[in-house]
Amino acid sequence: MKPEEFTRSVEKGSIAPFYYLYGDEPYLIEKGVKRLLERIVSPDFRDFNFNVFYGNECKGDEVFAAAQTLPMFAERRAVLVKKSQDLSVSALEILQAYLQNPSPATCLIFQGEKIDQRKKFFAEIKKADGLVEFKRPYENQLGAFIREEIKACGKRIDPAAAELLAYLVGTNLQELASQIEKVVTYCGGRESIGMDDVKAVVSDTKVDTVFELTDAFGEKNLAKAMRTLYTILRDGEAPLMLLAMLARHFRQLWRVRELMDRKMPGTEIGKAAGINPYFLKKVMDQARNYRTGELKGIFERLLEIDLAMKSSGGKPVVLLERFTMEVCGK
Repeated sequence: MKPEEFTRSVEKGSIAPFYYLYGDEPYLIEKGVKRLLERIVSPDFRDFNFNVFYGNECKGDEVFAAAQTLPMFAERRAVLVKKSQDLSVSALEILQAYLQNPSPATCLIFQGEKIDQRKKFFAEIKKADGLVEFKRPYENQLGAFIREEIKACGKRIDPAAAELLAYLVGTNLQELASQIEKVVTYCGGRESIGMDDVKAVVSDTKVDTVFELTDAFGEKNLAKAMRTLYTILRDGEAPLMLLAMLARHFRQLWRVRELMDRKMPGTEIGKAAGINPYFLKKVMDQARNYRTGELKGIFERLLEIDLAMKSSGGKPVVLLERFTMEVCGK
């Protein structure tokens, strides 16, 4: 079952007897579990009708017994097993038997990081369409996530502000949700969130110096690039994060440069490259400073540095310094 299908069925009140929520995006998994619990168990009777177990600590028969228990003062009860990827083989065997004849008055929720579909336990859940995988979104999906989160708070956000927020925070949805909450609180009674609101809330280091660094590379301004690089590293930003930001920026420049070489109009370039009009002129100006072949070489160099950092083949600061001089010193 896809996450959007899961959400629709829960909102309609169509609750299955069991689910296994898993994936590499813990924020979405937690949100899915919360959505289920809000539908299943009233807060007033949660003490009577809600059990929590941990896969690395519980036994299968404990979960089985809780799931078989009838609800009190309510139509349904919920049993949640966190860290389900740590359930023992014997526990999975016991719970597989439960899945074949689940209690209609219980929703058994498994929450984990990964699954092994070769095991009969997971095959049983899959057969009932109870597997729900929550994947970390791609960069181009963050805008929709931000708009939905802000809409749920009764506000709206300008497209450029949403793009800025996504650019600054990245694909860590827990951090993104935290920053969204801060922006919403900062805006108070105002319904619309703009660029200045995002800049005011997200840390100065990320707003100012990260943009300064990517712009300095785009402009081939060596002095500015080196000065900003040292500032960011001094403030504790992870070198791999900086490398990812630079790769994102050069990917945009490369795409825009190719479209410019095809003589495509500026407005169409923005749409084709997925760049908000607010940023487009600056990106196009910077793309003019590079040839397509040069950008290809920069990407190859970024890959080499990424591998060197991850394999301890070089000191991150030295690698970034050298890369800066290679690109901006030309």
